[in-house]
Amino acid sequence: MVKKACILSVSGARLTSGEKALLSTHNPWGVILMGRSCVSKTQIRELVSDIWDATGRATLIFIDQEGGRVARLKAPEWPLFPRGEDYALLYQADRERGLEAAWLGHRLIAAELAAMSIHADCAPVVDLPVPGAHDVIGDRAFGTTPEQVADLGRAALKGLADGGVAGVIKHIPGHGRSVSDSHLELPRVTASEDELARDFEAFARLADAPMAMTAHIAYDSIDYGVVATLSPKLIQGIIRERIGFDGLLMTDDLGMRALGGSLTTRADGAIAAGCDVLLHCSGFLKDENDILAEMTEVAEASPLLAGKALQRADRAEVVAANEQSFDGEAGWARFHELFPAFRAMA
Repeated sequence: MVKKACILSVSGARLTSGEKALLSTHNPWGVILMGRSCVSKTQIRELVSDIWDATGRATLIFIDQEGGRVARLKAPEWPLFPRGEDYALLYQADRERGLEAAWLGHRLIAAELAAMSIHADCAPVVDLPVPGAHDVIGDRAFGTTPEQVADLGRAALKGLADGGVAGVIKHIPGHGRSVSDSHLELPRVTASEDELARDFEAFARLADAPMAMTAHIAYDSIDYGVVATLSPKLIQGIIRERIGFDGLLMTDDLGMRALGGSLTTRADGAIAAGCDVLLHCSGFLKDENDILAEMTEVAEASPLLAGKALQRADRAEVVAANEQSFDGEAGWARFHELFPAFRAMA
């Protein structure tokens, strides 16, 4: 079945008639659920079923569920999970416990997601924050060294994969030096290419991840003033060649204000630069008609998923269909031993 090279969102807890028509007509490769679409477990199951009916297939469903402050699934309907920093602190005290916790926490997240037929998670964060940077990454990070971040990131990816959920490492090639929030403006990183080598190394150690999300950041020492998502120098020269990432590369949200021009211009530029798939969330909008209009524009600008992009998408879907057996009750018991503060949140 022919699919468009995009991941779209929907405006609420139920599909509108316009969204059903859009999904049916354009058949996006994936759909991402924002907080506005997450009310209850039963509601999400019904929404996913409706999405699948509209596309005519078991479309891959994405969500942002890192733990900590970036979590679309909220308490009390869903359990809370630690921040990246919590895993980092445990790792620094006891590496093996830290790795176990990162695997287990993400295996438990995967169990929550897979039970609702969500099989892709925009996690883990592989960015290395530096002193003085904006806190848009901050406590989401697994640490400040490539070795530790990659170590915990690999455990997190395995936890997700063991639960039948494909992870998305972000934000490649590194968001940790940003001094502003790319949701609101284009961050400019002035560090030299030698300084950036540490940021790139964290991602290089996880170059076999199934998927990655770009950083909406300009790295002036490499491609002056050009956001990475739209830069062939960054995508081909750094992400594909230097870092060695050959998984599916998706954009960060095309609606973020770090990007200029129309959505069509952004979409065309990202594909031309080498991104495989366009992601659009309409996170700044509330009106369902405005959201539908944006989604339609991105869908119409999206090429068909083909060639290497299709091969990479297929590989990611294999990861998302490989759930391993798991004793959830025992998993939660061990998780509470590792993180006693989360006992009341299960």
